[in-house]
Amino acid sequence: MTTDRVWLSSYPEGVPADIDASQYSSLVGLMQDSFAKYADRTAYSFMGKDIGYRETDLKSQALAAYLQSLGLVKGDRVAIMMPNVPQYPVAVAAILRAGLVVVNVNPLYTPRELEHQLKDSGAKAIVIIENFCSTLQKCQEQTQVEHIVLCAMGDMLGWAKGALVNYVVRSVKKMVPDFSLPKAVRFNAALSQGRQAAFAKPVVGPEDIAVLQYTGGTTGVSKGAVLLHRNVIANLLQSEAWNDPVMKRVPANEQSTSVCALPLYHIFAFTVNMMLGMRTGGKTILIPNPRDLPAVLKELSKHTFHSFPAVNTLFNGLANHPDFGTVNWSNLKVSVGGGMAVTSSVAKLWLEKTGCPICEGYGLSETSPSASCNPTTSTSFTGTIGVPIPSTWMKLLDDEGNEVTALGEPGEIAIKGPQVMAGYWQRPDETARVMTADGYFKSGDIGVVDARGFFKIVDRKKDMILVSGFNVYPNEVEEVVSTCPGVMECAAVGVPDEKTGEAVKLVIVKKDPALTETDVREYCRTNMTGYKQPKVVEFRTELPKTAVGKILRRELRDKN
Repeated sequence: MTTDRVWLSSYPEGVPADIDASQYSSLVGLMQDSFAKYADRTAYSFMGKDIGYRETDLKSQALAAYLQSLGLVKGDRVAIMMPNVPQYPVAVAAILRAGLVVVNVNPLYTPRELEHQLKDSGAKAIVIIENFCSTLQKCQEQTQVEHIVLCAMGDMLGWAKGALVNYVVRSVKKMVPDFSLPKAVRFNAALSQGRQAAFAKPVVGPEDIAVLQYTGGTTGVSKGAVLLHRNVIANLLQSEAWNDPVMKRVPANEQSTSVCALPLYHIFAFTVNMMLGMRTGGKTILIPNPRDLPAVLKELSKHTFHSFPAVNTLFNGLANHPDFGTVNWSNLKVSVGGGMAVTSSVAKLWLEKTGCPICEGYGLSETSPSASCNPTTSTSFTGTIGVPIPSTWMKLLDDEGNEVTALGEPGEIAIKGPQVMAGYWQRPDETARVMTADGYFKSGDIGVVDARGFFKIVDRKKDMILVSGFNVYPNEVEEVVSTCPGVMECAAVGVPDEKTGEAVKLVIVKKDPALTETDVREYCRTNMTGYKQPKVVEFRTELPKTAVGKILRRELRDKN
């Protein structure tokens, strides 16, 4: 049924069935084209400061030369651990231009989580903002990281403003815990050293690795999805083609501008904000902390913007905020909802308040990320994840791996296209588990498809919990909590949550009767980043189990 691509008839006029990803040999070529073509344009807007394409070009070349001067060679991994600050895109461009591999790291990781990712990726260097250096200090010795480029919030804001911002961040808001990393080199010092160093331009091609994007995949431990240069190029070109019917309505005298409130370490923002913005010569408004809704709205009130990729929780939080009306939403052409399901009530409110419908899409780290989306010309909310985007095939598989052909019958969503990862980093067994013989990636999501090729997710094959667009794996939560003193056994499940879509519920059987909820929460706070921590903690005398002793998570979920 899916071989004839019935969904093509649902494409808006002008969207091609396929894209040509061969027009660039690498992301480096794409970036260099844009640096030359858009040299005089603004690339990023951050805290009232505009940073141009020319500045991004020069600074990334200097940083690339610096990284090479450290002895890093083509294929070495460099981690980035920062929020949305302009040093992020500079670091990405530098790492790729030097022939190295970007390892995106969640800056809110605990030392345990950071250590796993740095060890697994074998990263030899890290570009990190000082706010999170105390985390790195606690685990660096267990990793291969030898070189640290140390950033501060105000590095790219000019001397006076930068010094003021850094003073406020460090001394007023106390956002930089004490740390000691004696060998770290400050960002601006690395740039000046790089300007004196020779830059050797490596040959980077479509099959070279661009990014290791860490995800739990469809099972527990965090794994690196290997995204090649051609994977990311394909996905940003697919996204560009998909958005084109509405983005071409942007007046010729306005630079296309997108809001980047999603974190750049998340593949959605990495590809759909940063890389797509680079390709189109667009301006990207960098929002360092999307949780601070008043600050987000204050920033947006200063701009004209056209594209806003976000998750349901952010759309919801903004639309319900009293300051929402201080922003001019009338230029918004496309609101893309991804990362988690968009709810109909939020979609309805957003349309009422902005006049721009949320068009829900779907994807995973393993697909760079976009796989399907609702047409950007939609005027109503469909409650589906839309149709496969150009050059993408999707089908449903039963438990034996055969295609489900009956309309309305559920099956596991499988995806094939140029954006699908090369595999999991150094995990051939895990790769074999998710890839079919004919090149489809098995998503772990259960869906149905209608006669027009619109897919809808109805269930999740695995026990994964989706909190505000982030994957939480019960295995990992349980592994951490089971080492908490006083815990006999535990189980983690997802429960519905109005704000975050799902939240973590933790059910514990005590070994020590004195164990309290406070003890458990404190232990979780030390060992897991915020979105993995339980919202609900419940104590029981026993957990429901199968005859062979496997915990019945479904039963714990159903009792909510």
